[in-house]
Amino acid sequence: MLKKLILPAVLLLCFAGALAQKQVMLDKVVAVVGNSSILYFEVDEYARQLTAQRRQEGYTSDRDPMNEALEALLTQKLLYNQALVDSVQIHSADIVARVEEQVQQMVDEEGSIRMLEAKQHMPIFNIRENMRQRYEEQAYASSMQNEVVSKVSVIPGEVERFYKSLSKDSLPTIAEQYVYAQITKFPKSMTEAKQRTRERLLDMRERIITGKAKFETLARMYSQDGTAMRGGEMDPTPLAGLDATFAAALENMKPGQISEVVESQFGFHIIQLIDKRGSLYHFRHILLRPVYTTEELSTTANQLDSIADLIRKDSITFEKAALKFSDDATSKMNGGIVSNHDILERFNAFDAKLTVTKFLKEDFAHFNALDDYNALRRLEIGEVSPAFLTEDILGNQLAKIVKLIEIIPTHKASLNEDYLRLEEMALQDKQQKVFRDWLSKKIDGMYVYISPEFRGGEFENKHWVK
Repeated sequence: MLKKLILPAVLLLCFAGALAQKQVMLDKVVAVVGNSSILYFEVDEYARQLTAQRRQEGYTSDRDPMNEALEALLTQKLLYNQALVDSVQIHSADIVARVEEQVQQMVDEEGSIRMLEAKQHMPIFNIRENMRQRYEEQAYASSMQNEVVSKVSVIPGEVERFYKSLSKDSLPTIAEQYVYAQITKFPKSMTEAKQRTRERLLDMRERIITGKAKFETLARMYSQDGTAMRGGEMDPTPLAGLDATFAAALENMKPGQISEVVESQFGFHIIQLIDKRGSLYHFRHILLRPVYTTEELSTTANQLDSIADLIRKDSITFEKAALKFSDDATSKMNGGIVSNHDILERFNAFDAKLTVTKFLKEDFAHFNALDDYNALRRLEIGEVSPAFLTEDILGNQLAKIVKLIEIIPTHKASLNEDYLRLEEMALQDKQQKVFRDWLSKKIDGMYVYISPEFRGGEFENKHWVK
């Protein structure tokens, strides 16, 4: 698949984290692509991570892990160099959040920042900077790859030809899928919870303006996102990479100014603009999300339990209850049936006949809905769950009941039942071919050096060895 051509994002987290945990050392250069070099240590470390991941996932490869790792790194370096040439844009805010999440995990594992610094023999800002550079290179590589394949599309005839080209033995197996409905409920006290959050931020703003506290100190203590360790500071970022409401507030600020409370899709913020250079805004912020008391959450769950009891007694149907009581605007209009928005949005497939209501287990994880899965797997078809507390994809607290509509057993893919998933596979296959052609041409036109001991290795793209 296309995603295997460069370092997978999940594996990269482990890879970059492992690199950050090594002492700075001189190492042998085994390859050069454009202006970027690849060290033996990098290849060896990635090969170890690749082998460990495959062992965990239960599959193996006939290829030498070192050669496979080297080719992945060669591809990433080429994409990175080409991205700089083509002035490809990346979202710096995402990189900052990933770095802070990884650094915080490392600090938690060691017990304190001081203990982590002692282990790494370097200050925390060097650990963070090394990791930031790794993630930034990966971000540029991914953006460049997306640029190459973003305009590739498939038409129904291509999907059908792709499906027919597969032998019966090679037809993809679609794992067990769930179809379910939900009724969600935010606490009635949402208005009060939001007001409490605003008041907390207004109090912080007042303390900062009057000099009683520093913005950075309060961010480290209270901000609920990955920038807390950096005092809320984010790398210079274009407005296009930010939430629209947040960007609108930031655009009208002057350096040093503290904003009023800003509500975005992620919660509530106060912002301090540090400086502005061209289209890049350098700022820090504090993020708080509304928090409910145990009593408020319990009251909401009890309300849903009462509704579930009415449904079980046939006093009201689940469909009518969803329309009347659910706070989820999308599913309530469809009898509570939940749709897989990720696939729909990816293909702009909003025709009713293409609506995807089937969820694989990994789909629940993707949508931050593992609580839904844990409730569903305890139900028989047609049963309604007890109310449970959970969070939506943006981290907002709510209560929910779910009804198991159908379990679709594991089966071989068919055009009638799994069209959109087959369309996705056909698109990936076409993107892979387009990308391979592009990569071969770029390899031929870019300086590439591979150390003699690796030149005899197996490369999927034969153009690497010139």
